[in-house]
Amino acid sequence: MSQLRLEPPTFWLMGLLSTHDLGELFKWIELEKPTFNLPSWVESEPSSKKAESDTKKAAPNAKAGADMGKKSDVSKKQATGNAEAATEKNKLPEKVPDNKDAELSVTLLKIQIGLIRKASKHPSADSLLVEEIDVGEGKVRQVVSGLAKYCSPDDLTNRLVALITNVKPGKLRDVVSEGLVLCASNADHTAVEPLIVPEGAKIGECVTFAGYEGKPEDVLNPKKKQLDKITPNLFTDDKGVATFKGVPFMTSAGPCTSSIPNGSVK
Repeated sequence: MSQLRLEPPTFWLMGLLSTHDLGELFKWIELEKPTFNLPSWVESEPSSKKAESDTKKAAPNAKAGADMGKKSDVSKKQATGNAEAATEKNKLPEKVPDNKDAELSVTLLKIQIGLIRKASKHPSADSLLVEEIDVGEGKVRQVVSGLAKYCSPDDLTNRLVALITNVKPGKLRDVVSEGLVLCASNADHTAVEPLIVPEGAKIGECVTFAGYEGKPEDVLNPKKKQLDKITPNLFTDDKGVATFKGVPFMTSAGPCTSSIPNGSVK
């Protein structure tokens, strides 16, 4: 068997170069380097990303606009609500009298028609008279009045009067008084007389006032000074009719009156 001798590639290539002209085998290839021009404007980010970014930026603005719209709607609703509230307020009924007004109501007084059965001078005071008055209770009430300067005992005997019967009993110059005879007087108190009760009025009936309803106190509380607060509103009108704030003292037979017009009543 013959042995094949292998030459290293290097020696083979060198032999080839020494025996042949290889210059014809290779040609120069001219390469033209392409020119590169920078674009006049470079998009910093893709259109899709830019659109997405614009959408995100627009979202807060849209939200802000929506919020402003909501606030505007709320403001409009509040304004509407205020206007409606003002309208409702105008439609509210008149103020209901509070406790302070109630203390000034004439209905706290129990004013009854009484008949003076007897009148006499006070035992220790020249300016006072003592009357025994029948108000239908089965017994007479003893009442002390400062009428001695204006009326004689005979003037008062058998006379009907308007009497406050729920005042707290008390002593006037050591004589117990159980009521208050209502009288009219002029401005300077030179003329004073008990209110005139119309004929036909019943003994014991209560005087009423149109538009005023309420239960009188069992006994007026002197500490509250209720009588002092009410009597400034008692007066006679220009025709001599006794009134509370212009509302007549009424009985079953008509109003109580006086010969003293535009006078105070107490």
